[in-house]
Amino acid sequence: MPENKLFPPEGLRPAMTHTLPDLREALESGAILEAPVQRCDTGQTLHLSLGGVEGLIPRTEVTAPWISGASRDIAVLSRVGKPTCFTVKSLQADEKGAPVAMLSRRSAQEKAMAWFLEHLEQGMVLSCQVVRLESYGAFLDIGCGIVAILPIELISVSRISHPRVRFQEGQRILAAVLSFDKERRRITMTHRELLGTWMENASRFSPGETVRGTVRSVKDYGSFIELSPNLSGLADAREGLSPGDSVSVYIKNIRPERMKIKLQVIEKLPPEGEPKPLRYQITDGQLERWTYSPPGYERQPVETVFTQPRP
Repeated sequence: MPENKLFPPEGLRPAMTHTLPDLREALESGAILEAPVQRCDTGQTLHLSLGGVEGLIPRTEVTAPWISGASRDIAVLSRVGKPTCFTVKSLQADEKGAPVAMLSRRSAQEKAMAWFLEHLEQGMVLSCQVVRLESYGAFLDIGCGIVAILPIELISVSRISHPRVRFQEGQRILAAVLSFDKERRRITMTHRELLGTWMENASRFSPGETVRGTVRSVKDYGSFIELSPNLSGLADAREGLSPGDSVSVYIKNIRPERMKIKLQVIEKLPPEGEPKPLRYQITDGQLERWTYSPPGYERQPVETVFTQPRP
């Protein structure tokens, strides 16, 4: 099980109803709850419906101030319609005597970050949710709306032009902690190690097969064709191919000692549309060293070394 099970990304907590007794219990225990935001009023207070009890998150309690972009209006407005975590700060009554729960998302984020500061280590596998895609990488919610960066070059071994080739916003993925600057509270994630080694991916293919692939780059000497996110082969030069094209390819040979796959393009295929479902080889635990290249590889091993965990 991923290491952040106590503080999952928003939207990944088990669904539950909230009653007044539940809210009173959460007030006493400090438990983190979650519910979708119904609206944002003109004062930028968020309104939630909690089993007949109105919940309010004031503007100052929407986002912890150390989170990038916390002061921007979009940090509040974009919560409408989305699951949002919170703690119960107080239970009050409105002018008609109806109960009102005063809530804090900021408090939930502070609790999650306190746990991360104490327990998070490099190499830990976390359950994440993709919240934004940019040309240089993906932003991931790793728990209670705390966002980490996943650089594009760490998404897969096969190079891609944009993170949207692999992910969609709102998608649940797994990723491992690459580095954690605790003073600045900045977390960098990596993803490619979880998708398997060269041999784990190559073992799914055999010479003589014809399979589907995606053109990732076109050179004078040939085209690199992705067979899976962590595996590509080289096909001879052919006119009319562009990065992103779907093609059928014949596998001529597979050479682990050189970590190379020789391909022949058969024909172009219609585009696939949405990114393919990800196939993870590692789903939990903590990585110390990951070696992509196969045993007997003729060159320097291709690997990621994670810092050893604290004693």
